[in-house]
Order: sequence, then C-alpha cells, then structure tokens
Amino acid sequence: MARQPIPVTDLLVKAHSLWAEQWLLLTSGDYTAGHFNTMTVSAGSLGTIWGKPFAQVVVRPVRYTFEFMERYPSFTLCVLPETYRSSLELLGSKSGRHTDKIAEAGLTPVPSTQVAAPGFAEAHLILECQKIYWDDLAPSHFLAPDLEQNYPKKDYHRIYYGQVVAITGEASYTVPPAP
Repeated sequence: MARQPIPVTDLLVKAHSLWAEQWLLLTSGDYTAGHFNTMTVSAGSLGTIWGKPFAQVVVRPVRYTFEFMERYPSFTLCVLPETYRSSLELLGSKSGRHTDKIAEAGLTPVPSTQVAAPGFAEAHLILECQKIYWDDLAPSHFLAPDLEQNYPKKDYHRIYYGQVVAITGEASYTVPPAP
C-alpha cells in the first residue's frame, strides 16, 4: 500500500462508516518481541479530549486482545480494503490464544513508526495510539434501557482512550494540498 504520513489535523474519515461499515483491526503488543494480538472492532470513536487527538476503543475482558491491551501501553487501528472482509470476519470471530489467526487471515504485520504495536502491510490507514486512559462500562450508568441487551453474559467492555501519535494512510484519507 502507498501510505504516507498524515498530520492528525489533515485526517479525513467518515467516522460512523469507518466503525460501523468498514470495521478496523485493533492490535496491541510488541512487534519486535513478536508478542501481539489483533481483533476486529466495529465500535469506537475519534476526536479530541484533554487537548489531544484520540481514538477510543472498547474490549470485553473475555477477549484475548484484552490481555494485550492491559499489558502494553500502545495499540494500532488499521483500516483494510473491502477485499479483506473475510479476513476481518475471521479476526473478529476467532481467538488468537491457541492459533495464528493473523497468518490464517493472510495478513502481514509491519512495525509502526512511533509505537510498539504493529500495523498491517495491507492497511489503507494506520492510526498509532499511546494509551492515556481507561475505564469500565458501568451498567448502572446506561440511560437507554435497550443497552443492557448487548450484555447477556454481563461481560461489560473496558474503554480505552489512546492519544493518536502517528497516522499513515493513502492519499484519500488526507486533505488535498492547496493549489
């Protein structure tokens, strides 16, 4: 992929579509040590908090990736082309605890530019994030009664905020240069 560095102020995405339709790969761990895991995510947000650009993701404690998010200080979010939809489905439904699901999905981990967590060579867009905050969802705080139906096993997500410290992506994800 022809990715270039993108200043966070120049990032162009359709935020809702990015999460709900395209999906992303959340990866945490250490590329150099060869110890990392990834999972498909379809819920999160991008924005600014405490004057910092952030990506917010949620992970259930039962997921193998949760162990990596707890242990390592960084994560990446990768957007893959639609041709990798079956890979995203596999990575979202299969655990990496006892199998090399990344190899099975046909993806190539690559080092990031600023964080230990890897990205993927096949990605159109990679957001590199340094964790800055976490919290657990509290069902007592749900204001819409239908939200509880998302947790029949009471396995409430942990929320992670990561400061976006680097972005690389294809030209379609950036503001075009001024004429």
